[in-house]
Amino acid sequence: QVQLVESGGGSVQAGGSLRLSCAASGYTDSIGCIAWFRQAPGKEREGVASMSTPGSLTYYADSVKGRFTISQDNAKNTVYLQMNSLKPEDTAMYYCSTGPTVRCFRWYAYNYWGQGTQVTVSS
Repeated sequence: QVQLVESGGGSVQAGGSLRLSCAASGYTDSIGCIAWFRQAPGKEREGVASMSTPGSLTYYADSVKGRFTISQDNAKNTVYLQMNSLKPEDTAMYYCSTGPTVRCFRWYAYNYWGQGTQVTVSS
């Protein structure tokens, strides 16, 4: 089993930045892909960014390309989501997730979730 704990959410004005963290513990050797999802009130959960681990292949939703960056610190078993130029439409609960071991762009294949961290962007 893998446990995922997110942190770093908060409230920020449009144009601001936040960095989310996801600390993984447990059977972390089984992790091949790790991703960030988000879910806004009344909307479906959507994949935001993913990456292979270890490795460097990254994938982004079109809505965040050029603004968000996913990265990892293998020594700390931690994955980050740097979010810049935030917009009110980025407001959502953000979740860290894992599941697939290859082809990390397959959003439907993720099935382990953290509890989430709230991001609120005001205009």
